[in-house]
Amino acid sequence: MPSITTEQLEHFHEQGYLVVEGLLDPETVIDPVIREYEGVLDRLATELHAAGTIGSTYQDLPFQERLTRVYADSGKVHAQYFDFSLPQGNVQPETPFWAGPAVFNTLVNEALLDAVESIVGPEIYSNPVQHVRLKPPERLTPKNADTGLPQLGLTPWHQDNGVVLPEADEGEILTVWFSLTEASERHGCLQVLPGSHRRGLLHHCRRPVGLTVVENMLPTQTPVSLPMQAGDVLFLTQLTCHSSLSNVSDEVRWSFDLRYQPIGKPTGRPAFPGFVARSRANPDSELRDPAGWERLWRDTRDRMARKQEKGPFNRWHVEDAVCA
Repeated sequence: MPSITTEQLEHFHEQGYLVVEGLLDPETVIDPVIREYEGVLDRLATELHAAGTIGSTYQDLPFQERLTRVYADSGKVHAQYFDFSLPQGNVQPETPFWAGPAVFNTLVNEALLDAVESIVGPEIYSNPVQHVRLKPPERLTPKNADTGLPQLGLTPWHQDNGVVLPEADEGEILTVWFSLTEASERHGCLQVLPGSHRRGLLHHCRRPVGLTVVENMLPTQTPVSLPMQAGDVLFLTQLTCHSSLSNVSDEVRWSFDLRYQPIGKPTGRPAFPGFVARSRANPDSELRDPAGWERLWRDTRDRMARKQEKGPFNRWHVEDAVCA
């Protein structure tokens, strides 16, 4: 049943965000995901070592240190290898992704869906705009040769509605963000601009650090940092301006960035596969097969690679005058 209180729901609608502490059980929900990704990292390290890209698999190191060493030695952040979505272009038959059972079980976790139901209602669709983000300490992250910036660093101010097509503007796409590890300010936790969702969709520009709200259009509210522990969950409207700080800690900041919406509404990225996560009206329509979910993404990859589909996936253009 819906689990968010009336007071929490009021805060969400008024401020555009809500943190629910301890919503996910680290032992039964997060730990299985961590163990699953240990296997993913092991395969990546083995492949890179076999190719001569790295000099060691670092198999004796704990996950976080191993990930950082593999990235540093290879000179590349291999984010796509771990992600449970596909890139927005140049999808190839062997483009890597990870859609494992522990990840899927997290997407359909009952406690999580109960909270989502409180906001979007009982007919819940898992929107395919979703990512895992493993951010090593920035000082140890490989740099982009063109910009000198970390290949995976801070996230600039943006709205999640800005990364989907206009077809989704009238829907209600809920962002669900949580960290699998501690996310303090030093780790690069998220920041929000309270009430910024009431400004509507703002123009975004492509900058070296990523897609960001045009600087002179950014709301003037004082940013609020949201340090969180593993198991805490952040809910954002699709129009809430948010960003992340730099990871200046000695540890990896590891988070899930999910989306949910009412069934039957456009997802804003129709080339990618979503699924019915919960339906009170038609429970038989719910997807509960992890292998079936993985197959949806594999079939999508095969189709996009075969047809060389390139989008579009969002609405912004580098030649927009406001971005000059």
